[in-house]
Amino acid sequence: MIKLGLTGGIGSGKTTVAKVFETIGVPVFYADDEAKKFLLKDRVKQQLIMLFGPKVINESGDVNKAELANIVFNNKESLEQLNALIHPLLMSEFVAWSEKKNAEKYPYVIMEAAILFEANFDANVDKVLCVSAPIETRISRVVNRDKVTKEQVISRMNNQMTDEEREIKSDYIIHNSTNKMIVADIVSLNKSLSNQ
Repeated sequence: MIKLGLTGGIGSGKTTVAKVFETIGVPVFYADDEAKKFLLKDRVKQQLIMLFGPKVINESGDVNKAELANIVFNNKESLEQLNALIHPLLMSEFVAWSEKKNAEKYPYVIMEAAILFEANFDANVDKVLCVSAPIETRISRVVNRDKVTKEQVISRMNNQMTDEEREIKSDYIIHNSTNKMIVADIVSLNKSLSNQ
């Protein structure tokens, strides 16, 4: 079974691409969603308090995601500390999930992760698909989707690789501009991966 990493910068449309693959029957492991589940675990919350102080937990005992994001997206060392806590948990979850899908005889599975290369998750996949889009398109998508400012989006982008850096390291590339139909690219890649 092939493990395909799917990545792209914030606003590139990688989740849309992942959803299309899912629609045609390919299992997708959404790394960001799985990472958020770890924030519900008490032992992770305790470690977050130790790392970043009590303000990262709100009155109801949940992680204050806005506060956590504010801390880690404005301090590289804090981001590295958060990643060092969450990434090993995430990888063991992906390994267990992949083994299950392999037993179910899927020809390939996908791990969708924004920071696939930055987190060295690419070491756990066989091939990588990069979704790219023009910077202005990406910014406008995220501003509309997350109701954040252009400056906040740019700050997040500055913590990620550029599209060019990702493309060099990838086996496949889908360009997802606003006027391009990406389904044909996905169907073609699906056919190729299913027959390997």
